Amino acid sequence: MGADTKALRNRIKSVDSTLHLTTAMGFVASSKIRRATEAMNKSRQYSDAVSSIVDQLVSSPECRKSPYIKGNAGHKTKLIVIAGDRGLAGGYNANVFRLVKQYPDAEIVAIGKRACDRFGGGFITSERFTMEDGIQLARELCLEYEHNEFARLGIIYTRSISIMTQQAEVMWLLPLEKRESSNSASTIFEPDELTILNTAIPEYINGKLIGCIRESFCAEVLARRMAMDSAGKNAQVMIDDLTLQYNRARQGAITQEITEIVAGSGED
Repeated sequence: MGADTKALRNRIKSVDSTLHLTTAMGFVASSKIRRATEAMNKSRQYSDAVSSIVDQLVSSPECRKSPYIKGNAGHKTKLIVIAGDRGLAGGYNANVFRLVKQYPDAEIVAIGKRACDRFGGGFITSERFTMEDGIQLARELCLEYEHNEFARLGIIYTRSISIMTQQAEVMWLLPLEKRESSNSASTIFEPDELTILNTAIPEYINGKLIGCIRESFCAEVLARRMAMDSAGKNAQVMIDDLTLQYNRARQGAITQEITEIVAGSGED
């Protein structure tokens, strides 16, 4: 019995340490949620503003001559994969990598430590990915596209649907989708639509990329908060169960000792 109570006591201490860890990580994630949400909303505004200009240009007949609309030969795919910098975020990273498997021949540009660990190279952190990093990467990708090094470009990121729900998705950037003529006639572009479009594409890709990174990070901290809450609840349930077993074992040991004492006194 003594060995049983000691083992149970050690297990309770171990699970209690886990509970303290998950609680602390949950607090850290909670402290980041507001800042991550604000950054996500700002990046969405920037991305939408750049996209609205590109949408107007894409609908112009003159812009149909752009390589970014005509597309490249071949079927080679390039994917920017955004994953977390850390684990313990439920299925956040696993869902991203599961989606990547649908494109086995794609060339990967990794953003985030978990993505870099899995695919090599890339940008080691997503949380500190800057606008300067984004525009540099966008220009490199545009140059590769102009040299026909790949046929389409996409971003695999995690969309923050709600506090409870995050979903890994792919957003295709190049080639640009052809659109019917819209209200672009009311806008005058100088020197001309085609020149402006070709010049704006790196900024457009950067806007989409920054938006996806900020949204992915927000989804990551939300997923980590939910995972830590769930782990904390499970740890507390386990502590309660182990404590009950410990009390029963201790009571049984005491009862047995009393019985042995009574039996021994009777023999005397």
